Amino acid sequence: MERVQKPRHAVRHRLAAGVAAVATVIGGALLAAPLAHAADAAPAPAAASASTPQWLTGYWHNFNNGSTTMRLSEIPEAYNLVAVAFADNLAGTPGGITFDVASGELGGYTDAQFKADAAALRAEGRKIVLSVGGERGNVIVSNATEARNFADTAYALMQEWGFDGIDIDLEHGINAEYMSDALHQLRAKAGDGFILTMAPQTIDYQATTQPYYQLTLNVKDILTIVNTQYYNSGSMLGADQKVYSQGTVDFLTALSAIQLEMGLRPDQVGIGVPAVQSAAGGGYQPMSNVVRAVDCLESQTNCGAFTPARAYGPIGGVMTWSINWDKTNGYDVATTIGARLGSGSGEPGTDPGTDPGTDPDPGTDPEECSAPAWSSTAVYTGGASVTYDGAEYTAKWWTQGETPGTQTWGPWELVTSCS
Repeated sequence: MERVQKPRHAVRHRLAAGVAAVATVIGGALLAAPLAHAADAAPAPAAASASTPQWLTGYWHNFNNGSTTMRLSEIPEAYNLVAVAFADNLAGTPGGITFDVASGELGGYTDAQFKADAAALRAEGRKIVLSVGGERGNVIVSNATEARNFADTAYALMQEWGFDGIDIDLEHGINAEYMSDALHQLRAKAGDGFILTMAPQTIDYQATTQPYYQLTLNVKDILTIVNTQYYNSGSMLGADQKVYSQGTVDFLTALSAIQLEMGLRPDQVGIGVPAVQSAAGGGYQPMSNVVRAVDCLESQTNCGAFTPARAYGPIGGVMTWSINWDKTNGYDVATTIGARLGSGSGEPGTDPGTDPGTDPDPGTDPEECSAPAWSSTAVYTGGASVTYDGAEYTAKWWTQGETPGTQTWGPWELVTSCS
């Protein structure tokens, strides 16, 4: 994740990694195939997170990078998981982290105001985590002492600031063994409500030997969701070992299938995308593509050239860098993806549990049903009503080509009989 307004050389290691990965394939020395060992990876055990709504994760800037600044209270209710970027190294404590509000950069936003706003978000049922790492962050946890320091300081910050957990966004190397130890220690301190998210780069799942790949499997018993950054990477290998270009639906689906087949539950896998072109060095694509990718992974519909081997059902959700960047575009991510995931709208202050659009009265007289007939080629958004096979349905999220009444978990909710 980048703090600069316009992408600079901060993305050089990611871009180089992507080019190197593809060059290795073309050269004939294929990287270790992630799915080759999928059968050996037992699925993650069921956890409390399995019953939560789909997450729309957004990063909030604790700095001014020229996009825009905002307070937590301004975040649209569609963002039901907020990652605060970023924690800092705690001087004199190897592996330790600290956090303070950058009041000077945020127009005088105080620590007390931040804590009050964080508490208000949590009171609405939303979650807030502290992100560790980013473009400039380099927290090192490479031994038992550093693991203990990380767990102790992270837990202290959770208690002081009201964080529900931690987001791991380390982009400068990671020790899978000791970071796993640190996170399990932290989970033991925090208890069942602990939220653990991660935001690896695409290169991190191109081989089973990658530390992030190993860390993901090590912590799958306490992992809430992993949101891979599907941008700033160049072309990469998909689950089918074919090369896909960033900025396409296939890039999102073919690479997400790697995590979906490595032993994680579908609800633990999310899609990370930039909110606007300026938010990344490359890989931006319209939110309609992201919706298509979610559809493809969940129900094998709206796919591009890549179609997953099976329909996974509801995945974990979508992540964006960032809420601040999304604000510069009229909250397109919050509005479009929030409607698709059912997390809420792009406007603050509305009930996160309410679907956007109208809610037809289930008691309507069948003779008064007037919704237009469903069309397999039409695009419907959340709240749209249709008539199909003698019944009226309402769309729960964005959909196209999915027949009403054929999937109990699908996009259509039965309203009433029309015959």
